[in-house]
Amino acid sequence: MTSVSTVPVVMAVVATVPSLALAQTEHFDQVPTGALPAGWVSGVTGRGAPRWQVVADPTAPSAPNVLRQSGTGTFPWAVRQDVSLADGFVETRFKSIAGREDQAGGVVWRFQDAKTYYVARANANEGNVSLYYTTGGVRTTIKYVDAPVPKDVWHTLRAEFQGSRIRVLFNGRTLIEAEDTHIRKEGAVGLWTKADSVTSFDDFSYGTMGIAR
Repeated sequence: MTSVSTVPVVMAVVATVPSLALAQTEHFDQVPTGALPAGWVSGVTGRGAPRWQVVADPTAPSAPNVLRQSGTGTFPWAVRQDVSLADGFVETRFKSIAGREDQAGGVVWRFQDAKTYYVARANANEGNVSLYYTTGGVRTTIKYVDAPVPKDVWHTLRAEFQGSRIRVLFNGRTLIEAEDTHIRKEGAVGLWTKADSVTSFDDFSYGTMGIAR
C-alpha cells in the first residue's frame, strides 16, 4: 500500500522540475563593465552605431550593474544567441535615461536575425506600450495602447507568447493581448531600443512558461 500511494507524489515532484529549471534571470553583476555579457550579440535593424555595454548604476534594481544602450541606430538590439524559444516569456526591468528623438526600451523574442523578430516596447516620449513584428527588416504594428512611461524611473516590461497568442504586461498590468502568426519558428530572446534612446536594463528573465489561461 505504501509504494502505491507514493507514486503520484513522486510523479508530481518530477513534473515540476522542468518548469523551474527552464527559467533564467540575468542581473549583469558578474560581467566586467564595458563589455557585453557572455553569450550575447548586438547589432541594429537598419542603420546606425549602437553601443551596448555593462555599466555601473547605483539605482539598479539589483545593483551594481546594468546593461545600457547609449549609441544610435534605427532599431538597436542585443540578444542571447545561445537561447532558442518558441513558447515562453521574456521580461526585463528598464529605465529610459535620455534621447532627443526617442526614449524607448523593449524586449524581443523568436529572433531569427536582424530582420525577423517580435518586439514589445514602452516609450517615454510617446507615452505608450506597443507590440510589433519585424519581417524583411520592416517593423509592423500589431497593437499599441496609451500608458504613462516616466523617464528616469525603473519599469517592468514582460511579453508572454504561446503559439499565435501574445500578451504584453507593463508594470504587472496586462495592456495588450493579441494573436499573430507572422513568426512561428523558435528564436533568441533579448533587448531592444530605438533611435538615440539611452536606456538601461536589469533583471533580464526568460523561460518556457506559457500564457496562463
